Amino acid sequence: MIDLQRQPETSMLNLISFLKRGLSVSDAIDGAARGTVTLIDLRELSELRSTGKAKGALHIPLQQLQDQADPAKPGARSDLHPSDCIALYCASGMRSSAGKRVLTRLGYDNVHNIGSLSHWVRAGGGVDPA
Repeated sequence: MIDLQRQPETSMLNLISFLKRGLSVSDAIDGAARGTVTLIDLRELSELRSTGKAKGALHIPLQQLQDQADPAKPGARSDLHPSDCIALYCASGMRSSAGKRVLTRLGYDNVHNIGSLSHWVRAGGGVDPA
């Protein structure tokens, strides 16, 4: 808990930093295990085949995200909803950043870039074979 009374300037900066940070990788691991976070791997299939994917993650390559996540399209995935808490990852975090923009434009309002599969593993997340 941040004590705003003790050091208001420093504490306010810590609070702002926390709010900007959003969902941590550890939070995503816990949420995915509880079923409160939808985890999406945005990498290509060849990448999944060589490294596996985060335990419980959906696989939607970035190039297919717009079509598969658009609730207005007939072929959209039924396991994605704009109100879901969604955590995205890729190989470096770059595609996750782009994916966050795509989902935000589609009306998803709780989307988080958690970086890469290596961030997931370093935080203790499990990996499923592709």
